[in-house]
Amino acid sequence: MKAEKKRLMTFVFYLISTAVLVAFDQWTKALAVNALKGQKDIELIPGVLSFHYLENTGAAFGIFQDQKIFLLVLTTIIILCVCYVLWRIPSDRKYIFLKILCFMVTAGGLGNLIDRVRLNYVVDFIYFSLIDFPVFNVADIYIVLSTIGLFILFLFVFKEKDLEFLSFKQNRY
Repeated sequence: MKAEKKRLMTFVFYLISTAVLVAFDQWTKALAVNALKGQKDIELIPGVLSFHYLENTGAAFGIFQDQKIFLLVLTTIIILCVCYVLWRIPSDRKYIFLKILCFMVTAGGLGNLIDRVRLNYVVDFIYFSLIDFPVFNVADIYIVLSTIGLFILFLFVFKEKDLEFLSFKQNRY
């Protein structure tokens, strides 16, 4: 019973943390709309970095343009899967970074999902002109950083036995 209570408290902590990250993402998008929509770009570092308002009806790198229902369903499935993983992660200290990365990817997905539901597009506003990188937002940063972190964890840190908690098989001891 004590372990379940600790797991629940940890899960609540991560839900609150996710809410804070989503709120920050939504706040930055509101600032972008107020300062940039219908305005000229704001160059932070000329020729390198600027704020550029964009209404993105697709996903990363402009794929799936105008596929709102597909993106809503896909994002919801991914968020539910990540929440399932978060619930199953043991409370051992070695999994703390895995938990952080899971709530970051959830926050990013939720931040963009809110835009799609509320606006029918995602507000993007950060542009690296030096490499002509697609315009992105804070939620995208959460998703990209957490995906890279998860890749590193699964490739270099965790072994197969460390991830047995994800198995659907019942433990038979």
